[in-house]
Amino acid sequence: MGLGPSEQSYRTQQTSLCFGGRGNAVALSMDSEMASKEEVEEEEEEEEDETKTRMVVVILVGAPGSGKSTFCEAIMKSAHRPWFRVCQDTIANGKAGTKAQCLKSAVDALKDGKSVFIDRCNLECEQRAEFVKLRRDQVDVHAVVLDLPARLCISRCVKRTGHEGNLQGGKAAAVVNRMLQKKELPKLSEGFTRITFCNEESDVESAVKTYSALGPLDALSSGCFGQKNSSSKVQVGIMKFLKKVEPSKIVDSNLSSSQGAVLKPDTEDSSCLEQKKKASIVSVSDKEVEHRNRNLPDNSSGVSTVSVSDIPTLAFPSISTADFQFDIEKASDIIVEKVEEFLNKVTNARLVLVDLSHRSKILSVVKARAALKHIDTDKFFTFVGDITQLYTGGGLHCTAIANAANWRLKPGGGGVNAAIFNAAGPSLETATKERAGSLSPGSALVVPLPSSSPLHKKQGVTHVIHVLGPNMNPQRPNFLNNDYKKGCEVLREAYSSLFNGFLSVLKSVLEDKLNGQRQVSGASESDIGSPTDSFQNNDQKIKRAVTCELEKSKKYKGPEEGLGNRQLKVDCTEDMDLSCSSEAPQVKAPVKIDKSNGDTARTWSSWSLSLYHIAMHPENEKYKKEIIELSDDAVVLNDLYPKARKHLLVVARKVGLDCLADVHEEHLNLLKAMHAMGEKWAKKSISEDTSLIFRLGYHSDPSMQQLHLHVISQDFNSSYLKNKKHWNTFNTAFFRDSGDVINEISRHGKATLSVDEKLLSMELRCHRCRSVHPNLPRLKSHISKCQAPFPATLLQNGHLISSPGEANSNEA
Repeated sequence: MGLGPSEQSYRTQQTSLCFGGRGNAVALSMDSEMASKEEVEEEEEEEEDETKTRMVVVILVGAPGSGKSTFCEAIMKSAHRPWFRVCQDTIANGKAGTKAQCLKSAVDALKDGKSVFIDRCNLECEQRAEFVKLRRDQVDVHAVVLDLPARLCISRCVKRTGHEGNLQGGKAAAVVNRMLQKKELPKLSEGFTRITFCNEESDVESAVKTYSALGPLDALSSGCFGQKNSSSKVQVGIMKFLKKVEPSKIVDSNLSSSQGAVLKPDTEDSSCLEQKKKASIVSVSDKEVEHRNRNLPDNSSGVSTVSVSDIPTLAFPSISTADFQFDIEKASDIIVEKVEEFLNKVTNARLVLVDLSHRSKILSVVKARAALKHIDTDKFFTFVGDITQLYTGGGLHCTAIANAANWRLKPGGGGVNAAIFNAAGPSLETATKERAGSLSPGSALVVPLPSSSPLHKKQGVTHVIHVLGPNMNPQRPNFLNNDYKKGCEVLREAYSSLFNGFLSVLKSVLEDKLNGQRQVSGASESDIGSPTDSFQNNDQKIKRAVTCELEKSKKYKGPEEGLGNRQLKVDCTEDMDLSCSSEAPQVKAPVKIDKSNGDTARTWSSWSLSLYHIAMHPENEKYKKEIIELSDDAVVLNDLYPKARKHLLVVARKVGLDCLADVHEEHLNLLKAMHAMGEKWAKKSISEDTSLIFRLGYHSDPSMQQLHLHVISQDFNSSYLKNKKHWNTFNTAFFRDSGDVINEISRHGKATLSVDEKLLSMELRCHRCRSVHPNLPRLKSHISKCQAPFPATLLQNGHLISSPGEANSNEA
């Protein structure tokens, strides 16, 4: 580097001091030569920098249909520098990939001296952050924001075919709308060198010309160009376009029913839309439209906090008729049947069948059949719209919405399930995980939405009810092989579970209302139910109907065994489990076991899922204290309610193995690994206490989900062993020895299950001498003294694990 004048003067003075007066000329000569040499080097470096290519990473920001891919292609056709396009839709050998793959591809292209286009939506700051970090001394990072009107983006998506990411057709409207609501415009403070905003197609053409003309040595000036409104986040025009009805007109309560809201994309101008409105509307009564219009938010943006509607409403999609390919005619009959059944029980609530398309066959068929049944259109009607935007998009306030879930209760998969999880935000997934890990066909799960959820704040939805119907699609789990007799049974159970879940929501909501009214007014319950107040009186009617329906179905108390009952008293019902929380009941169909072939069709209530959660998520901090051994196959833990001095559980970690009935020949190695783990811990306990004798086995019909092996000492000395059922689950044919199970599956491919309920009510017999005792305290007292050898069936087949000394005494 060259030296400044002050630094050269300083060096000259220092040299003069070192060499004395005689050295001044020499010093000056040396400094002059050094300065001259460094200046030459600096000029050479500058010349070298000027000839070195300055690469650019252009991060495209825009919704689907904004023209990102077209923008890249237009520039690359006429570019004066080498460009490389990174597209996440095709990054994995022509298929959709990950952000990490995009980053790696971009880095490799920069190493090859190419400038890079990042062709992703990049609408949120977090999505852009890793790509902005590619900025270096010779690499500028630009943003090109294609902030075109939402209507244009949707129109393009609807029309296009063969799209790389398969985002086309009618589903595009909901996706574009959802993504634009999350949009965060880029800022220079994020690390960008330059940001270009394109608000119109002419702006895009100008940006294409700018980047096409960029030569290998050229650089664009830094700064922010073309931004109109830096504070805008959501395009107001999107809601106006999707609804087809001007917000200012919707607020007018004098509108007729021909102005109902329809969330269907269209590319025609406003005059065409006006002419086709009536053709786009499905069964919404005049009274209903007026009611919805009165409840619309005052502002046109549709993002304010909403008030509670007078009538509790459940919006639900048709279950199983889309991806699961269930016959629409059969499904329509069941929907109308179950709706009528529900409305006969509850007088002041309403149900709404929702579909995104106004050409939906299921809506038209259900509407016609509901009319034949003379079902009140104020209590049940069909509605066209996005189920996640019924309030802001159509003025329809819903207390709860149903989600056509997958059995894993996970986001994704497209359709309604993906839309609801996306709209509700991460809080829905978290709340769902806290209540259940999976869902069986025919069952439902009620999940309260936290007030922080966007679906709660913007749409007023307080509960999501996950429901799983029958599957007739061979490409999806639980395929019924076109068995419509079974399929119709399961679909009826699914709608029953869904509507019973809504009943439980009504009860909790109404109790909250009544409590709030008492606190505000100090009125008594009888005052609140007075006929002088029609609204309060209606609430009382619903409460009585709901309470009556719940009381009818009370039937079953769950067992105490296992980890799931931690400080929990279970009071289940045949159709719903209200044990965990009055706010979030686990709705389920009755437990059913097919004894003919050993397979089970079972719905697990929320308290029974603890083992499943531990096995699937052993890394979770709250489970680490429970686990004493962890492997790829299983986890080992102490039973929270041990039925003996030593009682351990070896829990399988394979998804889909709920119980012994699910085990087949391909699981043989897993069973052997679990047996070896159990045997190891039994021997470890015996080494610490030689008096212990262990037995390893499975319950034929366990109360806890997820296959687990019991490793239990035979003293049965435990305060948790409380009743005849506890004793008989371990000392009758109900308990299957691990060795026998392994042998049976090796020979026959499945294990024999003894699920006869009579086994659990048999007389109390000592497991050693087989003597009978009148009650459990007498049996326990006898066991503590009994020295009889164990039955030959246990001794001869090696079912017991003990120390050598104990083994000899037992055989004697």
